[in-house]
Amino acid sequence: MTKPLVSVYITNHNYGNFIEQAINSVLKQTLQDFEVIIIDDGSTDNSREIIARYEKLPRVVAIYQQNKGLNVTNNIALRAARGKYLMRLDADDYLDENALMIMAETLKRNPEIGLVFPDYYHVTEEGEIIEIIRRHDFAKVTLLDQPAHGACTMVRKRCLEEIGGYDESFSCQDGYYLWIRFIQLFPVKNINLPLFYYRQHGKSLTKNENRILETRSKIVEKQSQKSFRQLSATAIIPVRGPEIEPGSIALRPLGGKPFINWTIDEALKSSRISQVIISTPDQQILEHLEKEYGNAITIVRRPRELAAFNTSIVDTIHHAFSCLPDDQQKTDVFAVLYTEAPFLIAHYIDTAIDLLELFNSDSVVAVRLEDHNVFQHRGKGLEQLRQSSSLRLEREFLFRDLGRMRVVRRRYFEKHNKILGGQIGHIVLDQTAALNVHSEWDWHLAELIAGNLELFRPAY
Repeated sequence: MTKPLVSVYITNHNYGNFIEQAINSVLKQTLQDFEVIIIDDGSTDNSREIIARYEKLPRVVAIYQQNKGLNVTNNIALRAARGKYLMRLDADDYLDENALMIMAETLKRNPEIGLVFPDYYHVTEEGEIIEIIRRHDFAKVTLLDQPAHGACTMVRKRCLEEIGGYDESFSCQDGYYLWIRFIQLFPVKNINLPLFYYRQHGKSLTKNENRILETRSKIVEKQSQKSFRQLSATAIIPVRGPEIEPGSIALRPLGGKPFINWTIDEALKSSRISQVIISTPDQQILEHLEKEYGNAITIVRRPRELAAFNTSIVDTIHHAFSCLPDDQQKTDVFAVLYTEAPFLIAHYIDTAIDLLELFNSDSVVAVRLEDHNVFQHRGKGLEQLRQSSSLRLEREFLFRDLGRMRVVRRRYFEKHNKILGGQIGHIVLDQTAALNVHSEWDWHLAELIAGNLELFRPAY
């Protein structure tokens, strides 16, 4: 048989309500030079009955397996595919009729491109369009830290084979893995047209934020260990203490240990941090640190004038480094951590440092995506900064700075005297890690979390 130009593989597990629409959206493409590989991963609903109606068609192949998981399934599709280009379609999503034609033509015209991806529609479970997601113009993007969607991204099969296929140690986030590997080896390109329909419903993987963030961190860690030099890193924890800040919670007990210990303990657990510096002018905290940690950390007595509320943290960092012996002065990056975020775990610190190197950033900031309407008062009442619309532009996405972690390249800091600037990368924290304790209500919430960590904290 003549080899098709495109292999589309449809992954399905109990999506009998949607799979027919997915299959038909491929069969009705304006580009007809394709094959369809339907992979059912142990469905227990009526999916097999529906698939059976299509597998007799000449361009359709059906594969039935028992709960292999996404990346194993991806590699099975890679081995089975005969096409020059390969694309995954989830059984609960569906394509615009011109999707294959436009993406395949883009790869054909640009032989250096490894993968191409489009904009897309968000639709309800019933298929009603909620919004259009418009990606950046990636011809103008210099920081490639916002990956393509895992599904409906078309790749050259030879490029995917060159990177060794998918890593089967990860059970999800194949798109993020693919993106990290491809941007190191091949140019990528986007198409600013919505070419597929992404269904949001109760079973959507994107609802499981902790699992997504955990897997992304592990992908970054593995890729960093494989491909990049290990940066020497220092953690700096500035603490004013109750002598200067009467409301300081640094020594207040949380879950059986002082707030400050939570941050220090995670910094010490970090596999990337080689030294932990605590800078404080407070005698009580100094004594506590000596008793609790001894030589495990570096304690710097911070001049009181550097701890005043109107002073820059930059001066404190310069002072902390100046107090180090010569053999401890060299560090590629440093992480500024704060005690008000007790649940910021070591894994996030490590990932932020890896992201700095992976994307060649000058600094990395911890954020949460701001999905709510945002207003500003300009003297005539509140004005929306972002208007509600059925069109969401990626360049207008808002990220809330959590203010609890900065990772900075040392050479950038020394040149510009800033801990945030240049090419700024970001790391998204889960809701627990993002908690900042500034009030009694926050403290009670933190106490609840501290007593039930297995419920709130990702199992890294």
